[in-house]
Amino acid sequence: MNPPRLIVGLGNPGLEYEATRHNVGFWFVDHLADKLKTLLAPQAKFYGKAARANEIWLLNPAPS
Repeated sequence: MNPPRLIVGLGNPGLEYEATRHNVGFWFVDHLADKLKTLLAPQAKFYGKAARANEIWLLNPAPS
């Protein structure tokens, strides 16, 4: 059995960073979710939006 894998997209919250390079990590995870045909959804226990596709977890953290 392979260990679970986690891909975390890092970015900055706020409208001033929304369309800047500071959120490329969020964009990458969103792109992976699209390619893997899964949907990131709010997950309180992971403090952000998360999704699972087979053995891969995707996470975009949210500010606390």
